[in-house]
Formats: sequence, structure tokens, C-alpha cells
Amino acid sequence: MDDHALETVTFCGLCCMDCHAYNGKIADLARDLRKELRSAHYEKFAEALSALPFARAFEHYQDCYEQLGLMMKFRCKKGCRSGGGPPHCTIRRCCREKGLRGCWECEEYETCPHLNFLTSGHGDAHRKNLSIIKKKGPLEFLNGKRHW
Repeated sequence: MDDHALETVTFCGLCCMDCHAYNGKIADLARDLRKELRSAHYEKFAEALSALPFARAFEHYQDCYEQLGLMMKFRCKKGCRSGGGPPHCTIRRCCREKGLRGCWECEEYETCPHLNFLTSGHGDAHRKNLSIIKKKGPLEFLNGKRHW
């Protein structure tokens, strides 16, 4: 495995390669869907259907279109180690201040409050990954089962 792949192991135990913002697939699909909706003049279709009782949700078509626009913008061209992800990540800052390659090298990672904000989006995936990395190392983590 090359150094670039190892750079995708984040400080917190996630992997950039598993992230939709890093791989860009959802952003690309959102862009393509918006383009298709525009070419089909779907806003007119949605407006007409919204008058029917079974399709009232089309009243919110513009909100959906705007959400797709936001999804298009959610990209991360740099991995965590290169400054991608949340710009003011306390986990990245903590690891760098302590001179650690990642939280798995810290004795406090299992109870560290810096990791708590990830729970709403990732459950305990990052903590499971940190245990794997601590036991097997980043290379085997990348080659094995990863949690997201």
C-alpha cells in the first residue's frame, strides 16, 4: 500500500476513502440529477402535480432542488491529514499537539470527549476502528473491514 493510501486514515479512526465527500460520488450524482431536472423542466411538472391531493409534497420541489445544490458543494478534495474535513477539528489539533499519528496512539482515546461529536453521524464506528488500528496498525486497517 502506498503512502497516499495511508494518508487517508484519519486521526479519529475513520477513512477518507469511505467518505462520500472525499470520493465525490454523491456530489456528482446530485449535480447530474439537477442537470437532468433542469433539462426536463421538472419544476413545471412538480408545480402541476402539487395541485393533486396525492402529490402535495411536490409543493416543496424547490427545497429539494436547493438541497441537491448543497449536496453538490459537499466535497472534500483533501484528506484529513492535509487539512480536509472540519477546518477546526479538535481531534486533529489534539493529535498534532501530542505528536500522535492518530488517537489510537493515545491512552485516553476510549473515553476522550473530543471523539464524542462524531457519534451522531458515525455511531461508534470511529471507536471500533481505533481499536482495530491500535491492534493491527493502519495498513491492516485499510486492507480489512472498516466501520463508517
